[in-house]
Amino acid sequence: MDSITRKAAAFVAHFNGKSAPAEAREAARIGVLDCIGVMLAGAREPAVGIAEHIVSPSNASNDAPAAVNGRHYNSQDAALINGIAAHVLDFDDVALAGHPSTVLVPAILAEGQSLHASGEDAIEAYLTGYEVWAHLDEAEPGHLHERGFHPTAVLGTLACAAAAARLHRLSEEQTAHALAIAASLASGLVANFGSMTKSLHAGRAAQSGIQAVRLAKAGYTGSIDALEHRSGFLRAISPSGTPDLGVENFRIGEEILAGRYGVNIKQYPTCYATHRAIDAMLGLVKSEGISSENVERIHVKTGVTQKLMLRNSQPKTGLAAKFSMEFAMASALIAQRVGLAELTDEFVSRPDIQDAMKKVEVTVNEDRADADLPLAPFDLVWVLLKDGSTREHPPVDYAKGSWQKPLDKRELKDKFMSCATQAMSPPRAEELFQSLWALEGIKDLRQINLT
Repeated sequence: MDSITRKAAAFVAHFNGKSAPAEAREAARIGVLDCIGVMLAGAREPAVGIAEHIVSPSNASNDAPAAVNGRHYNSQDAALINGIAAHVLDFDDVALAGHPSTVLVPAILAEGQSLHASGEDAIEAYLTGYEVWAHLDEAEPGHLHERGFHPTAVLGTLACAAAAARLHRLSEEQTAHALAIAASLASGLVANFGSMTKSLHAGRAAQSGIQAVRLAKAGYTGSIDALEHRSGFLRAISPSGTPDLGVENFRIGEEILAGRYGVNIKQYPTCYATHRAIDAMLGLVKSEGISSENVERIHVKTGVTQKLMLRNSQPKTGLAAKFSMEFAMASALIAQRVGLAELTDEFVSRPDIQDAMKKVEVTVNEDRADADLPLAPFDLVWVLLKDGSTREHPPVDYAKGSWQKPLDKRELKDKFMSCATQAMSPPRAEELFQSLWALEGIKDLRQINLT
């Protein structure tokens, strides 16, 4: 293989999902299940409704996939709608410095239903996309967030192209062109965090990945060295300016990274940069009986990139509060939880919440963890009480729900049911959960009914 682009294409064209390690397949299955639950919870959000107005339902309803809103669309537009719904609550899983499932699942579900793909095909496509994302990410020593790029939108677009190419069983040559096309469609800015546009990143990545594959399948071409060229994708997005462009170091297919990094399932519908600190604050509230009346100051020590993502120190809306460490601490202190019920404009604007946010001081730890997420090695939370005493929680290196501290089946089901029942009856949600838990046994993805 004489280029990263060609090596990635060869992997996609010849990958056998059944040969993947059990832990990697588990990550794919859990990623699909959790994402569909979160997608259902986000189906009625305003961002989804607005996006519906720019796409047209398909007249060929028997052939077109159904989106989470119950309407049938061509697969590209179904992926757009489903991707926005999956990401709009920021409750979707995290890995690879972004949100792999929130782009891969909408793309795979939409295009897979069009192709009558199976659950096994879905797992294979998911892992194909995940590995392309993961290995491209390994080539960059810096963090995309610090350059202003959202990895979910940028690397996620290529991941979706890889997944869709696998579903279509494209040749190596066609797949290389699809990846090159996708590289020119990839974009998304950290500056749009805390707005509707962040969820558009996910929907657009899923849509663009499918579009790139369909273009390549029809004969559209791109540059076969688009990823590694000196004016190509990896250099253009590089925050370090020194991406590793050596094809010999691009080890895709030699190691399956989905087993190592997996998926980190969120317990809270906020930016993952807040989750370790939320675990710590809730732990202090529970163990020490801390209340807002006796708190003088809340101190949080977190990572540089985490603080960069958490751009809203005094949010006024639920959407903005998702990217606020100050809000996360205030909600954990006063409501003793950080859930969907707290991420509303009404709750965020409450005077006691606004006052509590002013008590939060966030400082940074310059050290970085050696992992797939742009986090400090740990987050630290301590509280100064009005009597002058201090309560400190032990450092938190992994949030509950992370690949290192995973949720069990009951906990995964609890989250799925709480999300899915916002769009369907409990019996239907139960049936859907059981079906997705046994994803490998689904013969046709059209059996997955989101309405």
